[in-house]
Amino acid sequence: MTEVDLGFVHRFVPGQPGESRTVLLLHGTGGDENDLIPLGQALLPGAALLSPRGRVLEQGMPRFFRRLAEGVFDEPDIRRQTAGLADFIDHASAVYQFDRERVVAVGFSNGANIAAALLLLRPQPVQQAVLIRAMVPLVPESVAELHAVRVLLLSGRADPLMAPAQAEQLATLLAAGGADVTLHWENAGHQLTPGDVAVAQVWLAADGSGRSA
Repeated sequence: MTEVDLGFVHRFVPGQPGESRTVLLLHGTGGDENDLIPLGQALLPGAALLSPRGRVLEQGMPRFFRRLAEGVFDEPDIRRQTAGLADFIDHASAVYQFDRERVVAVGFSNGANIAAALLLLRPQPVQQAVLIRAMVPLVPESVAELHAVRVLLLSGRADPLMAPAQAEQLATLLAAGGADVTLHWENAGHQLTPGDVAVAQVWLAADGSGRSA
């Protein structure tokens, strides 16, 4: 259920004893705070789940930032919304008493793009990120310090919404900040597949501490 007003409509599901990580779930265009709850439960059973709804509407569909056309993003709005999301995580950690240094961001499509922007601009709350069908949201003048961050990019070879070069450029940008980046290709389009889930489960299990090795 929605708990308190922190600037985003959201859901918070408390974690189970023994699992100190919190999964930040970021939905795609037209989704809401309920969409990725099952995915979060499948990826990290027992972890706390924090799932905000995007605050921007496009023809009535929630998103995390504005776009000017398909694949053309409103960079000033990306910066504003990224700052708002980072502040939301900080405030939520105080309200719900979770460790803000053990946050795993999981985003799909537009949610993956705002998660990528968070890493590039305000990465402090995120220690691991699973970005599903992500594009380059913006190219900052300098990439934030990411040496303590692990990132898994899950991209589709037949994705009609993004060229392969987008995923490769994003991987390069994140690596330039020092992130430990894994780029995995699925023989799929833009949709989430069971293969994506399986790869993410193995990747997350490889670092059960929730921190970069």
